[in-house]
Amino acid sequence: MLAKANRITSADDYRFIVRRGAKVAGAHTVSYIRSREAGSDARFGFIVSKKVGSAVRRNLVRRRLKAAGREFVDGGASAVDVVVRALPTASAAGFAELRDELGEALASRGARRRTGGAAPTVARAEDL
Repeated sequence: MLAKANRITSADDYRFIVRRGAKVAGAHTVSYIRSREAGSDARFGFIVSKKVGSAVRRNLVRRRLKAAGREFVDGGASAVDVVVRALPTASAAGFAELRDELGEALASRGARRRTGGAAPTVARAEDL
């Protein structure tokens, strides 16, 4: 689970990030990323609508996205706010797919990493 400092809880914050953040579309998610002041923690928020599926399916997708966010926080992501909107195809996606998609979104926007701690590895198109 994400720590309180790593969660976006305010509706105003969600609105601000979705409206002003950089939009990165993937196969299963749309991520909105906004930089924060240097030295601050990374914060994540998740939007999973009823289009994704039943309550059980939505909660599964949300738990997978939270776990992926936690991996990036533990890996050193910092100074960024991320709101992830799950698309209906996310209900069929596995954890690895969602984690890789989130990693690509963070990498494409140059999310800062703290020194120390191993970052989760994500293959980028430029690296292949």
